[in-house]
Amino acid sequence: MTLIEPDGIWCDVRTPGFPAHRPALFLDRDGTLIELVDYLASPDKVCLIDAVVEAIRTANNAGVAVVVVTNQSGIGRGYYDWTAFEAVQTRLYELLMAADARIDAAYACPHPPPSAGGPAGSLYRKPAPGMFLRAGTDLALDLVKSRVAGDTSADLAAGKAAGLSAGLLVETGYGDRDLVAARALEDDRYDVAWADWS
Repeated sequence: MTLIEPDGIWCDVRTPGFPAHRPALFLDRDGTLIELVDYLASPDKVCLIDAVVEAIRTANNAGVAVVVVTNQSGIGRGYYDWTAFEAVQTRLYELLMAADARIDAAYACPHPPPSAGGPAGSLYRKPAPGMFLRAGTDLALDLVKSRVAGDTSADLAAGKAAGLSAGLLVETGYGDRDLVAARALEDDRYDVAWADWS
């Protein structure tokens, strides 16, 4: 685990020396990669969403980086700590390894929204693009050719702000709730698609 100062985000680059100038598949975690559990702090409750695992394997085989970017305001709110978060991540990696799928890097932001005491101008809490941009630097990614999949409009808005070319809103998690807001992000430089990954 590496905490990046001064903002205190969590960073785990699992594939050092990833080939430069490759695109990435950015994935939200809760509600996209794993079943949604609010303020998840127990590794026993980690359950992969099978269709996403197949997408990860496809990206792995194509040489596309797979990067998890997750808001974890439960840490900033004091509901759980980084140790609990790491235990969940470890279980996630174990399940993916058993499914022959690999995450190349993961980033987590502990900032709550401003209404819950978080910073007014967090550079990392989605919809801000900071975690995407940090991954782009760490892995020397081609962000323009990269895509994001998430279950909220904030996931897709962060990808758009980072210069990605497309976002995929999944039906799992909060996807149904955010469909209208996600579609409003589409323009001539950013495609938005909808998928049933359940």
